[in-house]
Amino acid sequence: MMGTIKMRLLSIALLLSASTLHAMDWPSLDGTMVSNFGWNDRGTPALGVSFSSVGSVHTADDGELLFAQNSSNTASNLPEPLGTWIAVDHGDLISIYSRLDDKQSEELFDALPKRIPKNTAIGMAGRSGWTRLNGFHFSLFDRKDRRWVNPAMIMTPLPDTRPPIIRSLLLKDSDGQVLGASQTSIAQGRYTIVVDVTDTLTSPSDPVLAPHRIVCTMNGSEVGELTFETYSARDGMLMVYRNGLVPVKQVYALAPFYEVGEALFTRGQVTLEIIAYDIAGSAQSVVYRFAVE
Repeated sequence: MMGTIKMRLLSIALLLSASTLHAMDWPSLDGTMVSNFGWNDRGTPALGVSFSSVGSVHTADDGELLFAQNSSNTASNLPEPLGTWIAVDHGDLISIYSRLDDKQSEELFDALPKRIPKNTAIGMAGRSGWTRLNGFHFSLFDRKDRRWVNPAMIMTPLPDTRPPIIRSLLLKDSDGQVLGASQTSIAQGRYTIVVDVTDTLTSPSDPVLAPHRIVCTMNGSEVGELTFETYSARDGMLMVYRNGLVPVKQVYALAPFYEVGEALFTRGQVTLEIIAYDIAGSAQSVVYRFAVE
């Protein structure tokens, strides 16, 4: 319960800080979101939002040009994951627009003023950096608290009329053995609970996204809560909130699953309920029952 209260307070604090930014806008009106904040990308969390798009990319809010990177000023011959990108300073928050079209964006970079008004075209969607789609990647970094922030918490959420889908559940015992939910009779002991949960916005054919929050209860008591609101940098390690800050490499290890908690299973009947929420507040729940011997 205390973890839930703390996270709600965090959400309020972020929303209050967003009010100083005069409500940011999404950088594209015609792009399709193909991955969102928190998505499990082969064991690595998505720290922003990726769009499939062919149009221009606009500043989310008024800000100061911080840095622009393109092929003419690359610092080395090493591959650049962000490709052509630009960063805009909004105070505590920095917005980053990456994987842009190299040539067209460079022309826009050259014409930008130091102070950039909101909704200014600052680049063109492209296919630079580490991507297979034509579009761009958008992320927000809170440099004061050294954390990546889910843009959907600050901006008006995109239409989302479909609740998340809970695909499956796995239990991992202390020896690392992974058991499927179909194995309803298990030995007593401590288990890590991992789930495969996805979300789509308005249609089953939409790109598969991550949910906003996953809660796990055991016999009616909460044993895990994973939220996709911020990722914090601590001592060179990226951390996510799951009943407290834990390393993302732990939560995301079993891609495409998420580790939502752990619990001690004692002899008798155990009921696990997984509840997944999207950014619009819609929820889906699935109950799993086990006989513990």
